[in-house]
Amino acid sequence: MAGNYTAPVQVLIDELGRLPGIGPKSAQRIAFHLLKVPTEDATRLAFAITDAKARVRFCERCFNVSEGALCPICNDDARDTSKVCVVEESRDIVAIEKTGEFRGRYHVLLGAMSPLEGIGPEQLKIRELIARIEPEGIEEIILCTNPNTEGEVTAMYLARLLKPIGLTVTRIASGLPVGGDLEYADELTLGRALEGRRTVD
Repeated sequence: MAGNYTAPVQVLIDELGRLPGIGPKSAQRIAFHLLKVPTEDATRLAFAITDAKARVRFCERCFNVSEGALCPICNDDARDTSKVCVVEESRDIVAIEKTGEFRGRYHVLLGAMSPLEGIGPEQLKIRELIARIEPEGIEEIILCTNPNTEGEVTAMYLARLLKPIGLTVTRIASGLPVGGDLEYADELTLGRALEGRRTVD
């Protein structure tokens, strides 16, 4: 983008443009919106960002977002420790929890395999998942990656890796639209997809 704006405005537009799903036009629109709102509104947003960065970290066990060493789900003794649902991002946990269908624990990969973007197994929390199996007595791993190309590739890779260990490896049923994201699925569809999960061959 041509730097026609004063430096502070251009820096703001550039930084907003680095956010996922925000193109140059959206970045400009948000930047000018922020310049128009009262100072306290902009300050509140800035504080929310810095406060979240300071206080929130990843759970040491499952890599969900957490304020403590362990997230509330890992801290909940009532959860079934033998079942672990593998998701790409923390926001997917929120979607699954809304269904009320799953009472096990989770493991967040912090992404999906994408050779084009240079994201392979080493960049994901796969080693950490394997390390949990024996100590936690995990018997079933449910692959809840997104029903798009990256999610399917990741699920297939994990299935091949986990099956020889002697675990039950299941994949959520494909009641979800292909190419969709878990976070946008309604509770009923996602609940049915979990109920109808099938063993990966």
